[in-house]
Amino acid sequence: MAAVQRFQENRARNAVYRQTVRELNALTTRDLDDLGISRSMITRLAHEAAWGTSK
Repeated sequence: MAAVQRFQENRARNAVYRQTVRELNALTTRDLDDLGISRSMITRLAHEAAWGTSK
């Protein structure tokens, strides 16, 4: 059962990661600048959103 639960948690975290990347990439550069985010930070921020830590 633990393996199934881990699989489901990983799947949910991957979905959060993909959604975060998709939403941040949809913003204009100006919007990102207003938030203090550069495009190069998007994957790191998405990883932190999904797993709570940076790579």
